[in-house]
Amino acid sequence: MNEAVGLIEVFGCVAAFVAVDAACKAGNVRIEALDKNKPANADSLPVPLVMCVKMRGSISDVRAAMDAAEEAANSVTGVVSKHMIAAPDQNTEKMLNISAL
Repeated sequence: MNEAVGLIEVFGCVAAFVAVDAACKAGNVRIEALDKNKPANADSLPVPLVMCVKMRGSISDVRAAMDAAEEAANSVTGVVSKHMIAAPDQNTEKMLNISAL
């Protein structure tokens, strides 16, 4: 059985590290990657960089970690979006291995 995956996009590198710290403390998760993206509308954003944190673990651990990460990131600059995939398909697994860093 595949591990669940959690994806949370936040504004800025500092918020990403704060989110990672909170996630790891809240659930038994493994951080797979931190990806960066500078959107076309970067100048209109609170921080001109969007970071995506990818984490893996059991469904319950990822859910707890995602909630903690969201709360922590919102205390810094904010969350763009978040999503959890309970059992990624093998084709999705291939895409999850792509990293922008």
